[in-house]
Amino acid sequence: MFLDLFLNAVVAGILLGGFYAAVALGLSITVGQLDIVNIAHPAFVIVGSYTTYIINESLGLDPILAGVLATPVFFVGGVLLYRFYYVSFERTGQESLSGLAFFFGVMFIVEVVLIMVYGVDYRLVEAEYIGKTIQFGFIIIPIRMLAPFLMASVMTLGVYLYLSRTFNGRAILAVSQDRLALQLMGADPVKIKQLALGIAVATAAVAGSLLIIIGPVEPSVGRLYIGRVFAIVILGGMGSIGGTMTAALMIGVVESLVATFYGPSWAPAVGFIILLVTLAIRPQGLFGRA
Repeated sequence: MFLDLFLNAVVAGILLGGFYAAVALGLSITVGQLDIVNIAHPAFVIVGSYTTYIINESLGLDPILAGVLATPVFFVGGVLLYRFYYVSFERTGQESLSGLAFFFGVMFIVEVVLIMVYGVDYRLVEAEYIGKTIQFGFIIIPIRMLAPFLMASVMTLGVYLYLSRTFNGRAILAVSQDRLALQLMGADPVKIKQLALGIAVATAAVAGSLLIIIGPVEPSVGRLYIGRVFAIVILGGMGSIGGTMTAALMIGVVESLVATFYGPSWAPAVGFIILLVTLAIRPQGLFGRA
């Protein structure tokens, strides 16, 4: 019985960690590469969930496909958001405190608008695989968790390849390290940053579609993920895509094990304990540079 519970908890944790990676991916880019503390990122994920809900309900499209189709709109929104942020704060050197307050404001505005339009009722989507499971011996895998894990893995790999194999991707990695060298290479740091924030917000559309597949959502659900995704980004090493995925899987497995054997209320606390211990031993995170 213990082995059954343990293995199922590990598998569930891995699947949950994949979803966490999808949510934290955009934040890893904004915090690690752009030095922008986008506290509103989980709110954008909730907007992605509601966008998926609207498309699924009106057109009957698969939730994941709906999230992918919404990414261009979210990308443009991210570009426009950075332009406003740059003109209002970054260009004048007020991005530290005023910029943080700005994203707090964006988060609350998004939540209030969703409440005014949709209320506080939970919303969910429909798909053939939601509610179905795959069983391997005594290991049970819910497809509503497996599908988000697979999509999150594909999205994380795609972002990693883009950042490491393309000129614009490498420019995004360089923009926070040496702005002058980037300009000497013929790249405009402002345009590179707006591209990066556009990509980061676009990932929120897909992450939102995965969230509403896993369970129903309401406008304030995003608050539950603020601390967790920041912990994942810091634990994995600021801006490290591979580190973000590794940290997300680690926290997912630990939370699942603790929830299984000690109760769900302890799960988030253990994840943060891992974060604090890691920062005490290796302040730059698991894959961050010294």
